Amino acid sequence: MTHHLVLRVIAKLLIPFIMLFGLYVQFHGDYGPGGGFQAGVIFASAFILYALVFGVEVARRVAPDWAVRTGIAVGSLLYGGTGLVAMLKGGNYLDYSVLSGDPVAGQHLGILVIELGVGITVASVMMAIFFGFARRGR
Repeated sequence: MTHHLVLRVIAKLLIPFIMLFGLYVQFHGDYGPGGGFQAGVIFASAFILYALVFGVEVARRVAPDWAVRTGIAVGSLLYGGTGLVAMLKGGNYLDYSVLSGDPVAGQHLGILVIELGVGITVASVMMAIFFGFARRGR
């Protein structure tokens, strides 16, 4: 495995920056281009790069099946739960303005939570799809 030394070193250098960029896209999405879907794909690409360079089994130890499945559930619950909280506070489903005393702050909070849920779900589903196909390749 020493013949992959350059790939391993470059991947170890790139993966933190890929994840940092994914976080930037996630939390900057309500102000500019980006958001949960794009951030989720970027974040998952870091794990997929890790799996391609270091091996799928090593990547599955870093992101085990239970963690990926939990991410899918948590992200979906964040999205759906935000809508339910809005309904419980007297608004329509996903009416963010009722989430805070100030409608603008409520909109901002709602979008942030919704996009976070989408990002977590998309990243987890992308990883699950990759690991599912990688498992079949054996």
